[in-house]
Amino acid sequence: MTESVISPLPGARAGRDPARAIKRGPRSMTPEAVAARQRERLYDALVHTVAEKGYASARVSDICTAAGVTRPAFYALFAGKEDAFLDTYRHGTGVLLRLMDEAYAAAADWRTGARAALKVLLDVLASVPAFATMAIVEIDAAGPLARHERTELLGRFARFFDDAPPAPDGLAGTVVGGVYATIYGHVADGRVERLPELLPMLNYFMMAPFLGRDGAAAELAAPVGERVVAPCATSDTDEVFH
Repeated sequence: MTESVISPLPGARAGRDPARAIKRGPRSMTPEAVAARQRERLYDALVHTVAEKGYASARVSDICTAAGVTRPAFYALFAGKEDAFLDTYRHGTGVLLRLMDEAYAAAADWRTGARAALKVLLDVLASVPAFATMAIVEIDAAGPLARHERTELLGRFARFFDDAPPAPDGLAGTVVGGVYATIYGHVADGRVERLPELLPMLNYFMMAPFLGRDGAAAELAAPVGERVVAPCATSDTDEVFH
């Protein structure tokens, strides 16, 4: 597969990552580059702060401290905590969807592609537990706009069923909802790292309505394979998207 550059998932790095320090002096960065780096650091800081404290208890000052960014710099980029949360969520889910899209497109058929996309979803979330907590659990506390963003995101997952065998209208959405509910339960219970273990069962659940129980049964015994991790996340595997 041709490698492509994909942004790190928010939360894969610490907000105060030394590699992203703002350089001063004669070779200092342009204002645009400084703002872009501050935004990245704030994405990471927000994810870790919200995952640790909860959305309601996370303060802008906490996020700024975790990012090593001043409050004026924060408010130059975001209108407030809710705006920062939404921007981080959109960016992070965009990264996740692109990873899933690449896995799906590389497969030879729908069954293989849908399984590959689901595997990426489970593995990548497990590789960045803070993002999983922020984006799946804490989004409930972030207000109606955030919950609307989640609804929009779940609708976009229907793209992975475009090539599936014919089925009643609305079935794909029902399957997506069931997969999401199962993932939510694991994340809420603090079992994020065990999400990849769900692949055989969830893939059976995803395939059975389209292929029948016998057609989907092979998924229960299919090998899980090597873990996929988010860009910049740490893992014991060498199978990383670049």
